[in-house]
Amino acid sequence: MAKKKQVQNDALATNRKARFNYAIEETFEAGIVLTGTEIKSVRAGQITIGDGFVTVHDGQAYLTNVHIATYEQGNQFNVDPLRSRILLLHKKQIQHLEVLVKESGVTVVPLKVYLKKGFAKVLIGVGRGKKQYDKRQSIKKRDVERDLNRQFKR
Repeated sequence: MAKKKQVQNDALATNRKARFNYAIEETFEAGIVLTGTEIKSVRAGQITIGDGFVTVHDGQAYLTNVHIATYEQGNQFNVDPLRSRILLLHKKQIQHLEVLVKESGVTVVPLKVYLKKGFAKVLIGVGRGKKQYDKRQSIKKRDVERDLNRQFKR
């Protein structure tokens, strides 16, 4: 009897500010090109994607400003924690992202980092910046939902 591998899809890092600051219109799943010590740090959950964003140039998508902590046992194999990392996407997806990014007010941000079949994946979202009144509406909606949940528990 062959044992099936479980698909591990637990988030190692999430960007909770992204859905508050941006109205996410579209999402893509992308692989990340990592070194050996970086993947060990990611599996340990030592990754911060809060300030990250995606840039597109030379036909490649890059994940920029994402901090992956240095691996303690990595010695000389450790790399710069804030280096830009290549995202693995289909060519048509990269072209689509490039067109979207050229519009004003559109940003591509990482939403979540997780493992899928042993590989690190990033869920990236195409977002349009929210105005201040949109953010206030989000806060109000969240507070109302929280109050309703409290009443239902009683």
